[in-house]
Amino acid sequence: MAVKRKIKKALISVFHKDGLEALLSKLHQEGVQFLSTGGTQKFIESLGYECQTVESVTSYPSILGGRVKTLHPKVFGGILARRENEGDLEQMKEYEIPAIDLVIVDLYPFEQTVASGATDDEIIEKIDIGGISLIRAGAKNFKDVVIVPSKAEYSLLQEILEKSGAETTLDERKMFATRAFGVSSHYDTAIHQWFSK
Repeated sequence: MAVKRKIKKALISVFHKDGLEALLSKLHQEGVQFLSTGGTQKFIESLGYECQTVESVTSYPSILGGRVKTLHPKVFGGILARRENEGDLEQMKEYEIPAIDLVIVDLYPFEQTVASGATDDEIIEKIDIGGISLIRAGAKNFKDVVIVPSKAEYSLLQEILEKSGAETTLDERKMFATRAFGVSSHYDTAIHQWFSK
């Protein structure tokens, strides 16, 4: 099993854009291709970087008022495909699924929305579905994928990029996965507590 993995394509889907600039600059220097949706895609392009749209991969627009953007087999197949599984590789080829090596997510601010005194409808719209699914998929396939589950981890990835370029070790990917499940668990707990009230 190859321990080191090269980052070639990154899917970036974030609510808060702050802190992302330095990371994008370094990833771009390393020749990493960007894939994104909506506001994040526009932000990446505003910095002068090329960014492929998720829609161009899935052939589906963002639908239902933005509730469904990344939830598609071509996106999740690209994250969950096992790079050393012949069957997975054959299916990626058959269905034209691009390999995604890095996923950067910053979830909708559910807790902040609750704390702001927003209405129930506004709070419900801040329950992230695609983002949390991306986090879980990336973390599940940590053997092949780097998952950055919140802006709190941007600096960790930046350090690795500065030290090793766009290449990560299995231990580094597992560390990110551990943090990712922590983010997922905390987020779902906050939602559960709100519903319980």
